Amino acid sequence: MSMSLPADLWPEVRPEAARRLMSAAVESFAAVGFHATTTRDIATAAGMSPAALYVHFPSKVALLYEISRGGHEQTLAMVQDVIGQAGSPVDRMRALVGRFVEWHAKRHVVARVVQYELRSLPEEEYAVVAALRRRIEQAVQGLIAEGVRDGSFTVPDEKLAARAVLSLGIDVARWYSERARKTPKALGREYATLVLRMLGSSAH
Repeated sequence: MSMSLPADLWPEVRPEAARRLMSAAVESFAAVGFHATTTRDIATAAGMSPAALYVHFPSKVALLYEISRGGHEQTLAMVQDVIGQAGSPVDRMRALVGRFVEWHAKRHVVARVVQYELRSLPEEEYAVVAALRRRIEQAVQGLIAEGVRDGSFTVPDEKLAARAVLSLGIDVARWYSERARKTPKALGREYATLVLRMLGSSAH
């Protein structure tokens, strides 16, 4: 079952065969879950033999780790890029939520695997991804704190507020599909408005 994954996913992954395997793994993990997927399922979907898969990845877990780590690294880079730009905390939060939500809607199949199959990672690999998640959360918390200091935001707990902002965006991957009435970009704009209200901003 093809889910039409974006062609530009993992542009840094080489060779092309490895990227094809990652795309096939995402489709299988999203369709039936990590545990129900076999390496044969992944290899077949990628048009390869099971033996060929092991040339690029030592195991099914290694594929999941590469997908999850890569997704979180891309997210962290995006978050840091937006927060590092010029502009008020309100402007940057609006841009951040817009892009975060748009990514989780546009790439909802990948995002579901990245966000919701974490429990299947072994302890050591999970720790690497968990550290990336903490850095993302800390960056968002820092932006909220900046807004609190200049009076843009009013929240009782900056850490909890950061988690709430991220949770709203992540949850989009759970329910969004191509049949949704709103485009990913439009959804991002509406979520940005909701988040600014949640943070106590008068500039919606």
